[in-house]
Amino acid sequence: MIRLSKFPFKTLKSTPKVSDNKSTWLLLQAGFIRQTMAWVYTYTTLGLRVLRKIENIVREEMDNYWAFEMLMPALSPKELWEKTGRWDSIDVFFHVPAANNKEYWLNSTHEEVVTPLMKEFIQSYKDLPTCVYQIQNKFRNEKRAKSGILRWREFLMKDAYSFHSSDEEFVEYYEWMKKVYLKIFERLGLGEDTIIALADWWTFTDKYSHEFQVKLDIWEDTIYKCKSCGTWHNEEVVDTEKWFVCLECGSKDFEKFRASEIWNIFPLETKFTKAFWVEYLDENNEMQIPKMWCYWIGVSRAMGIVAEKFAWEKWISWPENIAPAKYYVIVIWEENLEKALEIIEKLNLDKNEVILDDRFWRKFGFGQKMADAELLWIPNKIVISPKTLEQDSYELNGELIKI
Repeated sequence: MIRLSKFPFKTLKSTPKVSDNKSTWLLLQAGFIRQTMAWVYTYTTLGLRVLRKIENIVREEMDNYWAFEMLMPALSPKELWEKTGRWDSIDVFFHVPAANNKEYWLNSTHEEVVTPLMKEFIQSYKDLPTCVYQIQNKFRNEKRAKSGILRWREFLMKDAYSFHSSDEEFVEYYEWMKKVYLKIFERLGLGEDTIIALADWWTFTDKYSHEFQVKLDIWEDTIYKCKSCGTWHNEEVVDTEKWFVCLECGSKDFEKFRASEIWNIFPLETKFTKAFWVEYLDENNEMQIPKMWCYWIGVSRAMGIVAEKFAWEKWISWPENIAPAKYYVIVIWEENLEKALEIIEKLNLDKNEVILDDRFWRKFGFGQKMADAELLWIPNKIVISPKTLEQDSYELNGELIKI
């Protein structure tokens, strides 16, 4: 239980307009985050609660589909990145100097770490397909980060890597993974506004990648929808000089809207498995090189997208399953505190989901307490006051209920 009389993080009376989106203002006002430096933020207790709930939704759905969680290091040696030719070829990643003239990579992605790791465990076609994932902080040396918590220099991401013996095997696997991701976005309240768009990605193959995009007014991408076959396209795969031509059916009839990317999947083929010489023995006793695919979800980015999607003028209306708590208990007058604690026990409330507003200083009257409950957007507001106790009751979201 969080007792606000002991809680160090306070709400602000006004909204600090320090970003180009409303959600960041409201997250700052509610005390969910604080800026440490430009485009680097700290999550305070309530912000971390929301983040962890999103993280656990991702984890539950990944685990349900036989993906196996692990945790790789944030640092990796220069030699791994030189082996794949990426040490000097990507300018938005951090190189970290160390003792004895060593240099390390502050990881923004983990292909160079996961591939030599899995080399030890992939020996036979019977070991495939397999998928491992992690949820970890990542780092990008953005020249100009933007959009509040949608794009930071340090961020929390789920990255998964699957290994396959053939494209056919992958296609079957990918169709199941799409269902996993759609379930995640549905649980985050984004299901109706999430689409899968064709996109481009790096130079691993000549195949298109896929992005899950959420319709959003604060956006980084423009999405084109073919009116003929319904295929979605990120603007980066549309020849805007010649105008839109659908990559699936060739139609030129389209509509477009604004969106923000929440997930990306792209083929790695054998770029990394060849570099680290990963091999397995196939059904004919011949050595083969497995193919790789990568799947990302920006967990902290998802929090920003949900916050922006459900931002109103004065609060963020979090979906109930990721709100920072389920119950906000307002106690009027200090002499009723013990009775309030008894009621919490009698109702058998999950104390990890309770915020108890036991602030009794002069400025914390009922109006201020209710304003904080709405700003934090706790779905169930319980009021315990002399008036309700006279009737052997408490108030839940405006309704009087007998104890």
